[in-house]
Amino acid sequence: MKTMFKTPVLALAAAAALALSACATGPAVTSRADTSVNFAGYRSFAFAEPLGTDRNGYQTMVSQVLKASARRELEARGLVYDAAAPQLIVNFNAALADKLRVTTTTAPTMAMGTYYGRGYYGYRGGMYTAWPMYQDQTNVTQYKEGTLNIDVADAGKKQLVWEGVVAGSVGSKAQQNLEATLDDAVTKAFARFPVARK
Repeated sequence: MKTMFKTPVLALAAAAALALSACATGPAVTSRADTSVNFAGYRSFAFAEPLGTDRNGYQTMVSQVLKASARRELEARGLVYDAAAPQLIVNFNAALADKLRVTTTTAPTMAMGTYYGRGYYGYRGGMYTAWPMYQDQTNVTQYKEGTLNIDVADAGKKQLVWEGVVAGSVGSKAQQNLEATLDDAVTKAFARFPVARK
């Protein structure tokens, strides 16, 4: 049974591993909220079924970690988990993409006085060199970019009221510490939720 969803789970795990250990500044975190909504009026929440991070009818390990972290964050803000009659529905999505980073730097190349073996047109004869010439050098590196979306929707209106997005490059350290990485991403996203922790 595990082999049925092993590859999608690993892809999701890498996509959602957004602590971005490779980046000193951490992930980019953004959020959007419906300004017409009174978030303090909400009292209960539940999770979408199936979640965007579930695969082939199974709840992935990624989904389990995300649910536990989101539940902790929402309960810390005074909301109660209520699967039967939630006012808010929480959903997740994780994506992983191959990216290219292109950087261009200027670097010195061969000095003018060393051309043609004996120097520039021969008259410097290796006695001295002139100024260096400069040339642009372009470096291309590949990396993985992961994006975690957290949606919070009004269950009655069936309308998105808040979205938190955590995105950035995914390093091997983040993938090896998956649970902590995901938890950190959820914490960073909910730090921008319209209702503060109590």
